[in-house]
Amino acid sequence: MNAPDSRLALKQQYEANKLAKRLRRLTGQAIADFDMIRAGDKVMVCLSGGKDSYALLDVLMHLRERAPIAFDIVAVNLDQKQPGFPAHVLPDYLTQLGVPFRIEEQDTYSVVKRVIPEGKTMCSLCSRLRRGVLYRVAGELGATKIALGHHRNDILETFFLNLFYGGKLKTMPPKLVSDDGRHVVIRPLAYCKEEDLAEYAEVRQFPIIPCTLCGSQETLKRREVKAMLHEWEKRHPGRVETIFTGMQNAQPSHLLDRALYDFASVAATGIAPEDGDRAFDPQDEE
Repeated sequence: MNAPDSRLALKQQYEANKLAKRLRRLTGQAIADFDMIRAGDKVMVCLSGGKDSYALLDVLMHLRERAPIAFDIVAVNLDQKQPGFPAHVLPDYLTQLGVPFRIEEQDTYSVVKRVIPEGKTMCSLCSRLRRGVLYRVAGELGATKIALGHHRNDILETFFLNLFYGGKLKTMPPKLVSDDGRHVVIRPLAYCKEEDLAEYAEVRQFPIIPCTLCGSQETLKRREVKAMLHEWEKRHPGRVETIFTGMQNAQPSHLLDRALYDFASVAATGIAPEDGDRAFDPQDEE
């Protein structure tokens, strides 16, 4: 290897190490901020074969080696019986890693194709069916936490999907109780950017398995929101970061939800309140 090639290789290795450290730091921070994993937990990592869930498993395994507490990891994949699905890829990969795993076979593909008309969005039904199977498997495995690979971009996109199409201020929380009330679901990648995870997947050369069921549906509302956020960030760098920060600084007294704030009890006291009548904070008015 000549000198220029050697310098390039060193630079690439440096950048790869920096990327890995950033993802591990952000994941560790999210776990700590939301108390996601405790001593003795058995964390079921839902592995789809996509870049995000691969990165989640990889980062959690690294953090477990250095964590001050002991917890277990088990990887679970739901084989939905999609035509052409390479069934050997995940078992081979997980066996090589030496991590305990379970491949659950459930033909949800046929159900979705039968129920959803051609051309309609399949994600909602597919997601519900998948959740039901994963909740059952978590119970059978004795998992105390179910870890999903949703990242910061997913959280932001879901916020605007609910706002634009559902009339609600809600998104994917980093930690919640499952639909059936029996499990705790966590999203350790909540602070991680999708672009970093995509780059990490290339660096780590994860054996990506594309979703042939709905991954090619171009009419999804989520794609529209993703494009909107991309355009905003392109025209106004830092805007997406500000929105994400804003989601962590909600002020119920300055919204309109009567269930969150007792507007009926609002009365003048003669003392200037910290959350008084100011629609925009000073730094936003500049």
